[in-house]
Amino acid sequence: MSDRRKIADSNKSIMFVPLNKLKKSPKNVRQVPHTKADIQALAASIAAIGMLQYPVVEPEVGPKEKPTGYYLVNAGEGRRLAQLLRAKRKEIKPDEPIRCILDTEHSATEISLAENSVRSPMNPADQYEAFAKLHDEDGMSAEDIAARFGVTAAVVRQRLKLGAVSPKLRDLYRKGDMTLDQLSAFAITEDHERQERVWNELPAFQRSRQSILRALSEGQVRSDDRCAMFIGAKAYARAGGTIIRDLFDQEGGGFFADADLLHRLVREKLQGIAAEIAEEGWRWIVADIELDRAAWARMRRVYAKPLPLSKAERKRLQSLQARYDALCEKHQHDDEMPAKAAEQLGRIEAAIEALRREEYKAKDIARAGAFVTLAGDGSVRIERGFVRAEDESKSKAKAEDDAGQRPAEDADGPTPLSEKLIAELTAYRTSALRNELAQHPATALLALVHALALATFFRGSAGSCLEITPRSAWLSGHAPGIDESVAERQTAERHAAWAKRLPQEAEALWTFLHELSDAERLGLLAHCVSLTANAIRNPRQLGSVSEAHAAVLAHEVRLDMTAYWQPTAGSYFGRVSKERIVEAMREGVSAQAADTIVRMKKQAMAEAAEAALAGKGWLPALLRPDQVAA
Repeated sequence: MSDRRKIADSNKSIMFVPLNKLKKSPKNVRQVPHTKADIQALAASIAAIGMLQYPVVEPEVGPKEKPTGYYLVNAGEGRRLAQLLRAKRKEIKPDEPIRCILDTEHSATEISLAENSVRSPMNPADQYEAFAKLHDEDGMSAEDIAARFGVTAAVVRQRLKLGAVSPKLRDLYRKGDMTLDQLSAFAITEDHERQERVWNELPAFQRSRQSILRALSEGQVRSDDRCAMFIGAKAYARAGGTIIRDLFDQEGGGFFADADLLHRLVREKLQGIAAEIAEEGWRWIVADIELDRAAWARMRRVYAKPLPLSKAERKRLQSLQARYDALCEKHQHDDEMPAKAAEQLGRIEAAIEALRREEYKAKDIARAGAFVTLAGDGSVRIERGFVRAEDESKSKAKAEDDAGQRPAEDADGPTPLSEKLIAELTAYRTSALRNELAQHPATALLALVHALALATFFRGSAGSCLEITPRSAWLSGHAPGIDESVAERQTAERHAAWAKRLPQEAEALWTFLHELSDAERLGLLAHCVSLTANAIRNPRQLGSVSEAHAAVLAHEVRLDMTAYWQPTAGSYFGRVSKERIVEAMREGVSAQAADTIVRMKKQAMAEAAEAALAGKGWLPALLRPDQVAA
């Protein structure tokens, strides 16, 4: 290295210092170190176009103020680390001369602070145009651009998507008349005329990102809709459908533009699944996107029954269950079960399920049908075992009819007693039975469970002398889609579990119940009773006694509605007045937050309230604990 390169240029204060003679300065104000990704990106940029800004250094002095031969980097530590990385990769030599600025006059702290704080970030619109030139003219990929300029490839792709936005709107953003959130929303479509029209037509106070997206995607289906998830983006695209995405959508986001095509694909796929289910021998199959809850409610349901196990299978099941319980007990106090134990538990569960085989009776399959539809998460929902009234067994109906109309006979002979005498004698028997039953609580409980279970699981079966008839309100008629809720799913699972245990014929129910433990009978009783609860407010019964009793029950069971229902734009805010939305914000967030949404349009206000109150536990008065709203 020449002497000229080793000494400072007296005019420009520029000097070349060997890389291995540069050291981190203790005066550098940046305490949080550069990330590994930052250094890698900076190294790539320096390798491509050199260092555009030189490190600022001062000589290191040792004892007695003697120079050590090293230089401290007061500003430019990231560049030093990037060059060291290049040396490690053998792109440059360890003693590569690095152009530096020598500054011994100014405070090192001031220099470091100025470099790290006095900066103006590049306008994203300008950044887009620069990235676009590199991409279009120089053929650089998003990954190449990202590596050279210290940003992620996702950021580069987002900036490139701004090319879909009208130049007029980009100019508005540059002038400060539009936010980046607003600008990015327009990237969902390349129709500049439509973009400009939506911007001009939306009132100034309603130009939120969501409002713009909603206006531009009207008639389209969100990617998280159950139909979109069921078909999938690839299958939809193969069928000729297009997906539009906004600037910040990751892979899998966006909107399915052709709703008609999507719904046709869904029905075709469901019909294909229905054809497979039909091979099981069901009398009928109904396949559609929406479950016909009204038809469902009018039908009786039969369930698959567990197949009997052999002696060896029962022994293996007991062994597996014991291992399962022991493993759970061993790790019951662990915050998270070890991976090996969790894997072992999964294998045991699979083995137990394999032994618990279930099967429908052939006669049930021959007279019952199935529904094939979509669940809320886009998975296929198959509900089997529904018997229509016209398909009920004629012989069974006739037997029940005959049982109800068979005349009573005198035990002493064939001559029938008079109707009046029969009524008198049986009235005395009823009186005596009531008195004795009142003195045998266990039997009364058994009779109650029997009567409720008959009506709940054996529709049309008149097998009890108790005049107790449970009624269950059809909730789907009041709240469409409620069957997908947490409470309804748990109720359905519990109902199905009991139905599989109960005998097939109503005549065997009493014996079955007699053999249950007290706890099991109470569990079945609780389930049957729960289905009769009706706390729906009827306009003709405002302030009714039953509504007050519902509040008492809710208090007794410590009902917490936040575990079952959350206020969203769809479930609540979009369906009440603006005054109520503002009131909710004031109660659940703050008065200041309520004031910020007062001037919004209804839909934008509803969406803002949903976001602000998410996770806050706010409930409308009707759903709050220990309250019966007036």
